[in-house]
Amino acid sequence: MGSTPSWSDRLQRAWLVRGAAALLLPLAWLFGALTALRRRFYRAGWLRSITVGVPIVVVGNLIAGGAGKTPTVLAVVRLLQRHGRRPGIVSRGHGRDAAGVIDVSPATPAHVCGDEPLLLRLRAGVPVCVARDRVAAAQALRRLHPEVDVIVADDGLQHLKLRRDVQVIVFDERGAGNGWLLPAGPLREPLPAELPARCLVLYNAARASTPLPGWTARRRLAGAVALEAWWRGEPCTDAALAALAGRPLVAAAGTARPQRFFDQLREHGLQIVELPLPDHHDYATLPWTAGTADVIVTEKDAVKLDPARTAPTRVWVAALDFAPDAGFDAALIALLPPATE
Repeated sequence: MGSTPSWSDRLQRAWLVRGAAALLLPLAWLFGALTALRRRFYRAGWLRSITVGVPIVVVGNLIAGGAGKTPTVLAVVRLLQRHGRRPGIVSRGHGRDAAGVIDVSPATPAHVCGDEPLLLRLRAGVPVCVARDRVAAAQALRRLHPEVDVIVADDGLQHLKLRRDVQVIVFDERGAGNGWLLPAGPLREPLPAELPARCLVLYNAARASTPLPGWTARRRLAGAVALEAWWRGEPCTDAALAALAGRPLVAAAGTARPQRFFDQLREHGLQIVELPLPDHHDYATLPWTAGTADVIVTEKDAVKLDPARTAPTRVWVAALDFAPDAGFDAALIALLPPATE
């Protein structure tokens, strides 16, 4: 175990500067031309965006790699519920084994539906449907859960086939990186000079990291809970997290930005051995050494860990408390069509 940077980490760092990545600019220009052409086809009506009968809020990033979409989706769902709406979620379900449309239940294995959709189902407690085709997922969600009156699309910013009413673009402290398109930089599409209509920006960072106007979000660990208790739905507590201080502790994270999790644990006074894992790591085998006494993981990791498999190691789950600044709530609701009876 150690903290040797992963290939993904090295790539993310390379995308922050305009160095050797310039060799990939011809491919980036080709990528940009193709994406621009595709958007032009939609604007001209040669490709058609489809409505599904309820408002759609799309949450996504302009950059490759995790910028905080999952906690933003959870925050948007809670926001909608506070305003009396009945949201559901659609997602692609990255890394899942099954094809077609999946109506996610709390008992659906993560390898069938994807780790993030299962986490969203468990944490939000609202219907979640998964499909590569977001329109098919949204149509299934409406058919199977007719009470849903607004749909939040997880990571669907570039999925133009699904017509959306509101877009929430999420950035972290990396902003737009070096400003170049894939593969020379991290951008999936160019950073706009001005914010498009019906679009909000949320910065998963201490301050804005692009010129686009938006809101920041408060992000902190909300405590810890034993893995078996987490599966029973028991909440994380600050006391449980504090009790881990002074113990030899392995921190495992199969996320796009594991260092952020490690840094947060250290901010809480924990002494950890870092165990960074590939994003969406499947935990088919336990990655820590036999005899490890205590391990702490993210909720995205916990959905793939059966407590019966982890004994005698004590596994703890740390949850994230994520809340947008004041004003984001009202701005999103103002853009959303009213509920129909």
